[in-house]
Amino acid sequence: MSAGAQLTVTDKRRAARHPADFKVMAEHRRLGDVHVHIVNISAQGFMAQDLTDMERGERVVMRLPVVGRIEAHLIWSHEGRAGFQFERIIRIDDFTKLVDALQPNPRLRPKR
Repeated sequence: MSAGAQLTVTDKRRAARHPADFKVMAEHRRLGDVHVHIVNISAQGFMAQDLTDMERGERVVMRLPVVGRIEAHLIWSHEGRAGFQFERIIRIDDFTKLVDALQPNPRLRPKR
């Protein structure tokens, strides 16, 4: 029996990604609390850097601004970088607010 995640969200790695520089504490079943440094994000997932000791299919639970508590599954990892897919797609209106909250450079935030 496979222990990996059985995700129902379609793979959308080509979705628009937004730069981020956001550090969050996430919960991991085996490792406990882990520091996650999000460097880009989309409505379907995010990429983190400086993350080790996790294998494909493992999950973390974190709290993001606007979105709140959300689970993400590790899809790939390579040389300290890791790609995670959210357990659900973030609604576009919430995602827009999330990008505003995470955007490292206020001049790059979308004008409203």
